[in-house]
Amino acid sequence: MGFVGGFGGTTGFRRGRALCVAPELSTGIAVGNLPRDETGRVLLKNLTRPQLDDFVTSLGEKPFRAAQLWRWMYHPESLAGTFEEMTDLSKAFRAKLENHSRVDSLTLNDTHVAKDGTRKITYKLEDGGIIESVWIPTNDRVTLCISSQLGCALNCQFCFTAKMGLRRHLSLGEIVDQVVLSKRFFDDKDEAGKRITNIVFMGMGEPLHNTENVIQATNILTSNKGLGLSHNKVTVSTSGLVPEIVRFFKESPANLAVSLNATTDEIRDWIMPINKKYNLASLLGTLKTVIPRRDDGKALKKIFFEYVLLKGVNDTMDDAKRIVKLTSGIPCKVNLISFNPHSGTEFEPSPPETMEMFSRYLASKGVRVTARASRGDDEMAACGQLGKPGDKPSPPRTKIPPMFEGKVKRGGTKKRTGRNR
Repeated sequence: MGFVGGFGGTTGFRRGRALCVAPELSTGIAVGNLPRDETGRVLLKNLTRPQLDDFVTSLGEKPFRAAQLWRWMYHPESLAGTFEEMTDLSKAFRAKLENHSRVDSLTLNDTHVAKDGTRKITYKLEDGGIIESVWIPTNDRVTLCISSQLGCALNCQFCFTAKMGLRRHLSLGEIVDQVVLSKRFFDDKDEAGKRITNIVFMGMGEPLHNTENVIQATNILTSNKGLGLSHNKVTVSTSGLVPEIVRFFKESPANLAVSLNATTDEIRDWIMPINKKYNLASLLGTLKTVIPRRDDGKALKKIFFEYVLLKGVNDTMDDAKRIVKLTSGIPCKVNLISFNPHSGTEFEPSPPETMEMFSRYLASKGVRVTARASRGDDEMAACGQLGKPGDKPSPPRTKIPPMFEGKVKRGGTKKRTGRNR
């Protein structure tokens, strides 16, 4: 299937080019193989807290200065973008930091506001790549959907991001900075309903293909010494990488959402090729062994199943009945999602009445279920619409099962719900 780097939690900062590594500062004190930008400055948000402690002491400063620096970067009332803002640090220390390190890993590129108030926020990477986050307001909260990779390797057939292939993994700093910069630029500190309250890893990329950096990011987002979000307000979505799911439950405090999207291996092999490696029996069997989680204040009582309804593909009453059987014994909630069309897709969204029928049947069988409304689709900001394939060849399409020949059109429709930015 052409997956890049396997699924072992690769942490590479960029593909095809090594990090700039300078083992010594001008002080002559070794600081190890810390991630740096192209000028040799340490990228502070790529550091874990222990690494930051080591870096600060290597500058000749006392360890408590690392706690101050960490607070300036991550405390919701600070979120400093420059060292000049860090007023309780000495001028001499700030000068050292300016010479040897950098605060932000991303640069705000552009913002597109949809009719419903959803914002697609694009950020520029140091190597020129563009990633996307989505700011989704409702009456009582704001959810930020963030990316974990530039592109994606998993080639889900209904997803626009998949057409990019995988360009590279995002670093720890590039993941966390989507939250920090979005809060810095877009939070309304005077109105509770307009501040980011929830984070979902449902943007570009497969989060558990970038396991190490995603887990570290969830720990920073939920730490009382970091951004301080409740672990119940941070959710990581996966297409079903089984070994990484097991690791995630051991090391991350966040919630887990699983993109199910089919009730038979035949259909899931087609629309989600990862199923050929980890089929439904393997995926669901693993989930039964890790839920519920009860340890160290990271209790997780249920998982979320995401189910994108595709007209004539996975939206029959037989599918609804199989969902009841497949999820039996797994504490869960099923989120039904309307497919959001994009250029060239062969799929269509199920009619609203089909989603309603599907939802009613699941609820009648005791399954907790919600139907998620599309948000931001007029600006290509809805679920499955992020990214820009560009001029590079897209990954090959999977073979349509014989039973669906004639029901979907390879080459797809030109109809779209928004603009490809």
